[in-house]
Amino acid sequence: MIDATVPALSLGALLALVQIGSIAVAGRRLGRTHGRDRGPSRFPDGAPVSLVRPLRGVEAYSEEMLLRSFRLDYPSYELIFCVADPADPIVPMVERLIEAHPHVPARLILGDERVSANPKLNNCLRGWRAAAHDWVVLADSNVAMPPDYLQRMQAAWRADTGLVCSTPAGARPGSFMAEVECAFLNTLQARWQYAAEAFGLGFAQGKSMLWHKPFLEAQGGLQALAAEIAEDAAATKLVRAAGKRVHLVASPFEQPLGPRGFREVWARQLRWARLRRVTFPLFFAPEIGSGVLLPALLVALWAGSLAGLAGAAGLAALCYAAEHRLALRAGWHRSPRMLAAFLARDVLIPAIWVGAWMRSAIVWRGNAMDVRPRRAADARSYAPTA
Repeated sequence: MIDATVPALSLGALLALVQIGSIAVAGRRLGRTHGRDRGPSRFPDGAPVSLVRPLRGVEAYSEEMLLRSFRLDYPSYELIFCVADPADPIVPMVERLIEAHPHVPARLILGDERVSANPKLNNCLRGWRAAAHDWVVLADSNVAMPPDYLQRMQAAWRADTGLVCSTPAGARPGSFMAEVECAFLNTLQARWQYAAEAFGLGFAQGKSMLWHKPFLEAQGGLQALAAEIAEDAAATKLVRAAGKRVHLVASPFEQPLGPRGFREVWARQLRWARLRRVTFPLFFAPEIGSGVLLPALLVALWAGSLAGLAGAAGLAALCYAAEHRLALRAGWHRSPRMLAAFLARDVLIPAIWVGAWMRSAIVWRGNAMDVRPRRAADARSYAPTA
């Protein structure tokens, strides 16, 4: 019988090299405002910005996240809050904050326009149209904006940019499952996104998006993002089709998580996985091996020896140590339970991957959505008839 230990461990070393290589590339990319290949920012200095924030419901950190919108250190910007339902409990909070900050131009727009199956896109459309400036940022309600939020978005704008965005960095976890979500968001998903961007394959994330309004209007306007069930996937394809690139901020903005249970984390990760599977199936297919644990177990089983098991465990330990080092360098959440969170995440990855292929329906904030691909023209079926 041929000893499989050497070929198995050789494959394991190759897989570990891919993991550690992506971590190294992302680590090198994080924190850099520009590189020699792209030059300095091409964003017009001090250009006024419209900041559009779609809102729904009151969350654990809602008041803090909204308050940060009024405290940006930027000379000229306006705030536009969009709420689809006038009876939403977030409305009184927004009105109170607007009244308390008269020095910041801000308004609340109630009601949406149904141009797609995506409630967030529907909610943003009136705010987009009301934006007074050529530069518009669409930012989710749970983005923790630092005072230099707009400057950091603008710093990534280059001559070939069609869109600047930021992936969320999980922060302030209030439970172990929230730490697992940090493990998904930070050293896995953000890491691969920054690595992809470094090789010219940048893709959008809907948390924070900086658009040049005339550019997007020339491509069909915000409603053009109804071509896909996920607006960030549609944005990626639109920007690439226009011969432009998606660029990322030098370091992502935090998203405070608070306490989260298993069902909440599972549902959110499964929803995102199904969206990725539908919008970018070729990129989604290898995601089953994106973690460390499954490849290490397969290598150990193939080797079928104690030496193979020990070698696979050692390679996995190197990968997890590199992830911890990336979190340290990026300033992301770290805790004594970090290794346990990595392991729990990697146990979930294959199950989430399989679940993403089994169904094409998701529920997002109470809205049942079919994530099967739609043609851009189909978006017209969502327009109001009255």
